[in-house]
Amino acid sequence: MAIERTFSIIKPDATARNLTGAINAMIEQAGLRIIGQKRVRITRQQAETFYSVHRERPFFKELVEFMISGPVVVQVLEGDNAIAKYRDVMGATDPAKAAANTIRKVHAKSIGENSAHGSDAPDTAAKEIAQFFAGNEIVG
Repeated sequence: MAIERTFSIIKPDATARNLTGAINAMIEQAGLRIIGQKRVRITRQQAETFYSVHRERPFFKELVEFMISGPVVVQVLEGDNAIAKYRDVMGATDPAKAAANTIRKVHAKSIGENSAHGSDAPDTAAKEIAQFFAGNEIVG
């Protein structure tokens, strides 16, 4: 297996309910290491840049508003096949369709307020990590 890094956001719906520790425990129990983590308030510009792939979609404005509505926890995770592993730990975007004991099944409120984001590919992970972390903020 290949050691990879992936990017994670614990979203405003989860931080508002003090779920950072519970979600971190699920991440670590899955065998992933948290090698970078900080609580931040994303600016509108950061959110629009981060979600630019969705700019033409009808939910873009609502997504940006949600992501700037409160603090988030941005993270760099590392482990064997970290991207796929973290996507498994998160579960399906729709919490009603997510597998048991996944972040979204256990903690998400809805499809929109789904508690977590994770990168979908190595190039996306590298881009997302670079948007929020300087090299010296990642300690593995």
